Amino acid sequence: MSEATAVPTHCPYCALQCGMSLRATGAPELPAEVVDRTDFPVNRGALCGKGRTAPAVLSSRVRLTGPLVRSPDSGALVPASWEEALAAVADGLCRTRADHGPDAVGVFGGGGLTNEKAYTLGKFARLVLGTSQIDYNGRFCMSSAAAAHGRAFGLDRGLPFPLEDIPRTGCVILVGSNLAETMPPALRYLTELRENGGKLIVVDPRRTRTAEQADLHLAPRPGTDLALALGLLHLVVAEGRVDEEFVAARTTGWAEARAGAMAHWPEQVERLTGVPLPLLREAVALFCDAATGMVLTARGPEQQSKGTDTVGAWINLCLATGRAGRPLSGYGCLTGQGNGQGGREHGQKADQLPGYRRLDDPAARAHVAGVWGVDPGTLPGPGRSAYELLDALGGDVRALLLMGSNPVVSAPRAAHVEERLRSLDFLAVADVVLSETAALADVVLPVTQWAEETGTMTNLEGRVLLRRRALTPPAGVRSDLEVLHALAGLLGWEKGFPAEPEEVFEELRRASAGGPADYSGISYRRIEEEQGVFWPCPETGPGGGGHPGTPRLFLDRFATPDGRARFVPVVHRAAAEETDAEYPVVLTTGRVVSQYQSGAQTRRVDELNAAAPGPFVELHPRVAERLGVAEGERVAVVSRRGRAVAPARITTAIRPDTVFMPFHWAGEGRANTLVNPALDPVSRMPEFKVCAVRLEPLTPGDTTASDGTGRRAR
Repeated sequence: MSEATAVPTHCPYCALQCGMSLRATGAPELPAEVVDRTDFPVNRGALCGKGRTAPAVLSSRVRLTGPLVRSPDSGALVPASWEEALAAVADGLCRTRADHGPDAVGVFGGGGLTNEKAYTLGKFARLVLGTSQIDYNGRFCMSSAAAAHGRAFGLDRGLPFPLEDIPRTGCVILVGSNLAETMPPALRYLTELRENGGKLIVVDPRRTRTAEQADLHLAPRPGTDLALALGLLHLVVAEGRVDEEFVAARTTGWAEARAGAMAHWPEQVERLTGVPLPLLREAVALFCDAATGMVLTARGPEQQSKGTDTVGAWINLCLATGRAGRPLSGYGCLTGQGNGQGGREHGQKADQLPGYRRLDDPAARAHVAGVWGVDPGTLPGPGRSAYELLDALGGDVRALLLMGSNPVVSAPRAAHVEERLRSLDFLAVADVVLSETAALADVVLPVTQWAEETGTMTNLEGRVLLRRRALTPPAGVRSDLEVLHALAGLLGWEKGFPAEPEEVFEELRRASAGGPADYSGISYRRIEEEQGVFWPCPETGPGGGGHPGTPRLFLDRFATPDGRARFVPVVHRAAAEETDAEYPVVLTTGRVVSQYQSGAQTRRVDELNAAAPGPFVELHPRVAERLGVAEGERVAVVSRRGRAVAPARITTAIRPDTVFMPFHWAGEGRANTLVNPALDPVSRMPEFKVCAVRLEPLTPGDTTASDGTGRRAR
């Protein structure tokens, strides 16, 4: 295979955005094949199974190749021309807006959309539709970490340092992340850390493949990560390990945060979390004895109704020990979705404008309105967060344009969300496959995939990358930018919505200039030449020349008005839903290595399905014995919101008071039917990771499934 004929690009899945190259095959069943790309520094040629098999979703056998419109006669989705489909979407949105006002039209985006698409979608919602009702599924990803980052440091970027720094630090505390399955190529950084003499502490209620690599594994009860962090900080203070010089010189608010931590006695924390006190002391020793250290969080502590405070407590631990704003130290969040970082920076989030500007900031509104050529007063204000928007469907919000998301599977209280989607007057979905959500739509628009379009993504390091078009898309498929360009024209906007990605990016540069996420000094040419450019990257550097980009943040000052990091005082509080006699077990959810997010794409790949064919319920042997359930027998998991059924997977790797389900599947094994949509008051993140359930063994002939209410429906 000749690498000379391959096009360098990036994997379509997680936020590592691993480098790969694609070579066209000309075969309709597998239009491209992956060629190793060893020059990209993030993965150095390594790919997980999802990345290696990504071209399988390009096959016409599994993807959409033409528009579909719901027939008024049969009620079925039937093929239609692009002209018919676009006219139906424009009519549905226009009619709803005319009858019920602009905020009756909603827009829901995705963390996998390129920066150009996210930017254009936000602009389309606010200018063409005039609606405030726009948010995206990235709200379910790392919004709590983003909020905590902003409160403490004045700026949110997933990692304030490149991944290459991780093996060189002295100790990493990894909280609620199973990198071995969620981002396999990143596991090498932790392996190299330990090879270099560094220590790894993993915090997870399950003994995952990642936890097995750790020097110390702490297994707290789900929902008690906040208490755990406070207990560790208490011990840091009690043992005299606070970096007083750093705290005095570079932070504010320590006295209040210290008082909050000292109210959480280690013995109390042991009772709350189930983590023995000797292990708490060992964790403090490992972290503080090292000259440098990092805390990395993922969805475990973040997807809680107190996720912002929980992340804030881990940040406080970093600040108190001087592990922030210094080389090889700091707090970072392991972003999940492919463009979870860039997707929330450029305007598809309910409260933000491009460049990570606040929508309620008059100066931000004036700047972006100037780039768009409109009066700032015409821009709508902030709208509902993702779950609140989905919950309002069929009520205040009567029509929805959805791009790049599958909330029927991915949203909390999923059966309720499915019901709300069904209640809409009009639903249009743009996607690459007929997902469970697209199957409910009035119009389905087939759009190009990663390999068939050019655009930028921003990975978990804040590195802006370029995915180059490697293949010609099928004749019946258009890009999301072409869709928005056409719809804008049908709705009266002949200009301002170009379909060429680089033209959109040039406008995005101007819109982001001077904002927290400043891309104005980044160009397609620079990205290609430099293997990506780290934001912030203003057009002009400190010496007057071009700005080099910012791989490492906060080394001189934090992004707050006074340049100091801010301690935020927090105290532990219970989960929104605790266990009781009726629902005595805690359910937590997560991913498996061979599937991704809602599974809309990976469930269409034979090799991945062979490795992970369906959902399961992971439970401790003591629980299985009490239920009388053997390995592989079906178990019903019941919460106050519904019922899911899946085979039992019995293991000592999970706590006896906890069960685990992966969330990639629809149907009776849909884990998100069960989870609690209780929202964090700051980030509006739902509490995916903690809810109370009961378990019921099933007889061989029991085929019951959930109707979304907890009742059995036969």
